[in-house]
Amino acid sequence: MNASVDVQIASNTGALPSPKQFAAWARAVLAGAEGRVELTLRIVDETESAELNQIYRNVPGPTNVLSFPFEAPAGVALPLIGDVVICAPVVRREAGEQGKIANAHFAHMVVHGALHLLGYDHEHESDALRMEAEECRILEKLGFPDPYAAGAAE
Repeated sequence: MNASVDVQIASNTGALPSPKQFAAWARAVLAGAEGRVELTLRIVDETESAELNQIYRNVPGPTNVLSFPFEAPAGVALPLIGDVVICAPVVRREAGEQGKIANAHFAHMVVHGALHLLGYDHEHESDALRMEAEECRILEKLGFPDPYAAGAAE
């Protein structure tokens, strides 16, 4: 596996994990991918998140994480699998509301978003359980607790 992660910090609201941390969390997800893969991880503020959420999901307001899978045109071979956009203020707010350490919640959002790029979803209960199990497996390897466990506050 050869994974490349482009981390773009477009948020200037509060303390964030380092770009190296963000990249390491994304690479932990990509470790199971075959061949060379690339993804872009963009950390944004609420304005950009709300704009993207409205344009691409027709949902008003910012959200914690958005995933944009990339499909190359026919006959074009590119290792890019897509983009993950994380809204820093929303993730920090959710961490506080849920009694979680911010870095653990940021790591969870990176893992969640990157798994979407690998084809995981949570549209049906069985799919959600499969995705949550994979998230927990990866987060445990990274040293984070199960984000879905009762009393999962770190």
